[in-house]
Amino acid sequence: MAFPSSTLLFGAGKMGGAMLEGWLAQGLPPVSLTVIDPMPSDGLKALAAKHGFALNPAAPQGPFAVIVLAIKPQMLEAAAPALKGLYDGSSLLVSVLAGKTMADLAGRLPGLTAIVRAMPNLPASVGRGVTGAATNAAVSKDQRNLADTLLKGIGRVEWVEGENLIDAVTAVSGSGPAYVFHLVECLTEAGIAEGLPRPVAERLARATIEGAGELLYRSDLSPETLRQNVTSPGGTTAAALTVLMADNGLKPLMVKAVAAARRRAEELSG
Repeated sequence: MAFPSSTLLFGAGKMGGAMLEGWLAQGLPPVSLTVIDPMPSDGLKALAAKHGFALNPAAPQGPFAVIVLAIKPQMLEAAAPALKGLYDGSSLLVSVLAGKTMADLAGRLPGLTAIVRAMPNLPASVGRGVTGAATNAAVSKDQRNLADTLLKGIGRVEWVEGENLIDAVTAVSGSGPAYVFHLVECLTEAGIAEGLPRPVAERLARATIEGAGELLYRSDLSPETLRQNVTSPGGTTAAALTVLMADNGLKPLMVKAVAAARRRAEELSG
């Protein structure tokens, strides 16, 4: 696995911290890593002491081969001056800032031309995330490979053809965990409506989604085949699916929900 010769992680909160732990677990040499975080947590300090990477050095040694920007989007303008001198024309920027376009980033960081825009999701915090990513024309094949290696530190990576698809990625996988959590809530309420005590209904619903997700993760079978394997003709599951797969059932509702999320992502990115 080829890691960058030097990597700067700017921002090590929830997402940045998850990426950092993933890189170290994969074997990224700590000597090649510098982390800048204005308010480092005790956990981050302990991680730096354990592994020996540079944390908030007084004079970071740029230019870095790769800069991973993982701050809050609203902090971009204030943070940009701190990156001056830490990159040159050969550096790669990997941004996980929601709503900040490549044009936004290039405008704030003049001279940094190779940009990857990435959209991870919440399960990255347990190493099971999925990240949608896109490059601009200045990113070389080798740079894309480096970005791919770093992003795989938090789970799977799906490359899309252009930045215009990042809003769709946001709507499907970026926001998607919330849809699954809401499904647990709905399944819980359905169980309560059928007479189950709330704690029992919630445990059943939660364990069902956990187990189904793990089966989907481990299996090479398609979701359609897995669904069919659970469904006996004329049985209880078939009866429920008749409702869920009706013309006004779950599919059109999900299409509508994802479209709403995509439209909102477009509005936020300006």
